[in-house]
Amino acid sequence: MRERITPRRTRMAGAMLALVLGIGAGNVEAAVAADDYSVESAKASQSLLIGATHAGQRLVVVGDRGHILFSDDQGKTWTQARVPTRQLLTAVFFLDDKRGWAVGHDAQILASNDGGATWSKQFEDLSREAPLLDVRFLDSQHGFAVGAYGALLETLDGGQHWQDVAERLDNPDQLHLNAITMVKDAGLFIVGEQGSMFRSSDNGQSWSKVQGPYEGSLFGVIGTAQPNTLLAYGLRGNLFRSSDFGDSWQPIELRAERGPLEFGLASATLLEDGSLVLVGNGGSVLRSHDDGQTFSVRNRADRIALAGVSGLAGGGLLLVGQGGVHLAAADGVEEVRP
Repeated sequence: MRERITPRRTRMAGAMLALVLGIGAGNVEAAVAADDYSVESAKASQSLLIGATHAGQRLVVVGDRGHILFSDDQGKTWTQARVPTRQLLTAVFFLDDKRGWAVGHDAQILASNDGGATWSKQFEDLSREAPLLDVRFLDSQHGFAVGAYGALLETLDGGQHWQDVAERLDNPDQLHLNAITMVKDAGLFIVGEQGSMFRSSDNGQSWSKVQGPYEGSLFGVIGTAQPNTLLAYGLRGNLFRSSDFGDSWQPIELRAERGPLEFGLASATLLEDGSLVLVGNGGSVLRSHDDGQTFSVRNRADRIALAGVSGLAGGGLLLVGQGGVHLAAADGVEEVRP
C-alpha cells in the first residue's frame, strides 16, 4: 500500500522537498465551491513559496495553501490571484506572457490565460493523495506533468484533457519523477528518485532510460544556452553536467567559503544573459557564467531554505522559499529593499 503523503513533504530540497505525486484519469468540473479557493492573506508573500517564473515581464510565484501571487513592478508589490485550491502548489510554468500552468498536491493542474491573474482547475486525482512536481509545455497545446510513483501526464489540447502515459517510461519501480525540462536542440529530459533519468528526442512520444552518474535523488534538471547541454542536481550539493544530452556526465565541484557545498539543491533558472543560477537549502545561491562548467557559491546569512529562483531586471534575483519572497542582488546574498 502506498503511504499517505502529507503537505509536510514539499518540493524544497531537504526538509521541505516534495518527492511524490499522484495521477488520475478524469477531468474536473468547472464549478468550484467558494471555500475551495485559496484564502486571501495580506501576508501571502511572506508564506512558504515553492516556485517562481516570468509571464512576460510579470513575476509569478506559487506555494502553500494554493497561494499564487504576481508582481508587475519587479517584486516591489504583490497581488494575490484567485485560485481554486487550498493545496500546496509545487511548480509553475509560463509559455508566454498569458498562458501558464501550475501543479501541486492532489495531482492538481491549474491553468491561466491572463498572465496568472486568474486560474482554473484542469485536472486532479484525490485518490492518489500525492502531488505533481513539475510541468512543461512545448507549445500552447502539447504539455507534460511529472511526479511521484513514476507519474507522467500528457495533454495535446492545452490541458482540456490529460492522459496517463507513464507506460512510455522504463520505470518498473515507479520511481518518483521530480523535474522535466527542454534541452536546446536535443529534446525533453526527466530526472527523479535514485538518480533516475529519462530522455526523449521526439517530443515525448518515446523515452529512453539514461545511465546516470549518481544513485541519490535528483531534484531538478535544466538546459543551458548551449545545444545538447544540461545540468542535473540534487542531494548534498551534487551537481552534474552533460554536453551530449546525457550520454556522458561530469561532476561539478562546488566549494563554499568553508569547504565543499553539502546543502541540497532545489531549483535553477537560465537568465536572459545565458548565465545560470541554482538555489537550495542553507541559503545556497550558485551562479555560472560559462554554461555550468564552473559556479560561484554563496550562502545567505539567514540560511533560509530556498526553493525557487527567477531573474529581475538589472541583474537581480527573485528568490522564494522559507519566508516567502526575497529580492536580492545578482549574488543572491545582498538584500534589495522594495
